[in-house]
Amino acid sequence: MSSNFSQPALQLCYENMNGPCIKTPYFPGARGLLYMVFGFGAVLAVCGNLLVLVSVLHFKQLHSPANFLIASLASADFLVGISVMPFSMVRSIESCWYFGDKFCSLHSCCDVAFCYSSLFHLCFISIDRYIAVTDPLVYPTKFTVSVSGICISISWILPVLCSGAVFYTGISAKGMESLASALNCVGGCQIVINQDWVLVSFILFFIPTLVMIILYSKIFLIAKQQAAKIETTISGNKRKSSLESYKARVAKRERKAAKTLGVAVVAFMISWLPYTMDALSDAFMGFITPVCIYEICCWSGYYNSTMNPLIYTVFYP
Repeated sequence: MSSNFSQPALQLCYENMNGPCIKTPYFPGARGLLYMVFGFGAVLAVCGNLLVLVSVLHFKQLHSPANFLIASLASADFLVGISVMPFSMVRSIESCWYFGDKFCSLHSCCDVAFCYSSLFHLCFISIDRYIAVTDPLVYPTKFTVSVSGICISISWILPVLCSGAVFYTGISAKGMESLASALNCVGGCQIVINQDWVLVSFILFFIPTLVMIILYSKIFLIAKQQAAKIETTISGNKRKSSLESYKARVAKRERKAAKTLGVAVVAFMISWLPYTMDALSDAFMGFITPVCIYEICCWSGYYNSTMNPLIYTVFYP
């Protein structure tokens, strides 16, 4: 998305209106390529996550507290693909917002809410996997359907409340009125957020991410120890009891599930860390990030919604 592909002629988002934003479109070939790439990502996010959601809800053998969490995660990623990515695609490629000020606020609110919802789901899934691996025999009594429901509720309610507070109360722009006025033009959709709320957003990203890193580090250490114990048991006792055999099967299954969700967590961090660090640094350095860099970081995060169903398909049939 280099500026070398931009047309040199000055264009406006709205030719016959006062105070329009400046449009910096791409040449037709570059525009077509970008629409294909971004559009494919949106379609993949919608279809892939819908497949995961329908699979979990349709097949009774998949009705478990852990899979309900995965289905809820797929719902968040599905909403990113169907309600956020298509409109962001037009904004990114046309460099104009053609959908009105009210929908700009709603779109920005949904963008933040659904993406943070994905993060919270992954955090609770890591807690679920930790319990399953550390104590697999007692796990069914600890992580029940009601506990899963509470985790799902928190993963939706907290991001929605926070994003609503940011985009609909106006407190996020306190102290940034001059910048907001300078960026206010017809055909733009740029929400100004002050340093305090950028820090809040960073903390909301950092704490769940830190929890996931700690838990998955412990999970892999425990899984390694379990594998060594199982191997010792098998080699030392050819006629092991049915209980030991059951423990071995359960431990193996839970390790595999933990590995799958671990890949999903790593993919999330790789996707969203550039955007999060850019937003944090930008807020304290006067918003100097070039538009093309911002869009690359933004779409790197969006594409995480397309990766999760692929991860489940490849690693967890």
